[in-house]
Amino acid sequence: MTKKILIIEDDQSIAELERDYLEIEGFQVEIATEGKSGLDAALHRHFDLIILDLMIPNINGFDICKRVREVSNIPIIMVTAKFEDIDKVRGLGLGADDYVVKPFSPRELVARVKAHISRYERLIQMDTPKDEIHIRGLQINTASRQVFLDGKEVLFTTKEFDLLSFFAIHPNQVFSKEELFEKIWGLDSMGDNATVTVHVKKIRKKIEKDTSKPEYIQTMWGSGYRFNG
Repeated sequence: MTKKILIIEDDQSIAELERDYLEIEGFQVEIATEGKSGLDAALHRHFDLIILDLMIPNINGFDICKRVREVSNIPIIMVTAKFEDIDKVRGLGLGADDYVVKPFSPRELVARVKAHISRYERLIQMDTPKDEIHIRGLQINTASRQVFLDGKEVLFTTKEFDLLSFFAIHPNQVFSKEELFEKIWGLDSMGDNATVTVHVKKIRKKIEKDTSKPEYIQTMWGSGYRFNG
């Protein structure tokens, strides 16, 4: 089945360049050049991935990402002209799966699109030995992709859930940031390990009673992270 990509980008030339490269690879592409039409398309039509510029008219990329994440977990790649950590942290914190900084290689963007769609599809179809994982007050359902804490459902973005479930399936093992990035994002050298740190912080806020003394995800200084099973 042909995969559909939504590009929300106010620079027509950049949007068309992205579209051309993606269409060569067999994707079906739709372009929105301002925030309102982009958000409407994202909320009311089916897409397999969204390429989202941060600075667009009417509604900025941060707000669009937040609104989409309220109803959908499809991959979102943010595009920014600014190389500032605060923008990356904010975007990832709102649920974006990845980011690229302008100017970027269209071929790299296509590679990221393919990697995110492929990984998302594998993860949602993945069969694990247990559909449900129970660890103290935490319940993770890998089939329905739901998380419950003390019986109350807690909402997670796609990558937050992927990371949490990976930890839970591999309890009491130490994984470096590099290993986690490669296993969850699958982009290895194209990535930024700060992505892992941001997602761990978001997960802790949702499941830990005291984030300064985490019960589930512990930092192993100099080594990475370990999930206490």
